[in-house]
Amino acid sequence: MIRAKYDTDEIVVDLTGPQGNAFALLGLAKAWAKDLGLDGEQIVKEMKSGDYDNLVAVIDKYFGDVVVFER
Repeated sequence: MIRAKYDTDEIVVDLTGPQGNAFALLGLAKAWAKDLGLDGEQIVKEMKSGDYDNLVAVIDKYFGDVVVFER
């Protein structure tokens, strides 16, 4: 899920700050995939297959049910 910024107790990644850096998102995806028993290398490969908007769409596809992405 991607939404506008506001205060919450959920796990939130601010795409407009340092956490939104492409390299930071790739690192988060690898770590979360490992924690969830997913194929992190395949997810990262899919994230790298396009531009930044693709990268965000892919991380949201895999982890958007447990993490909120704000922009």
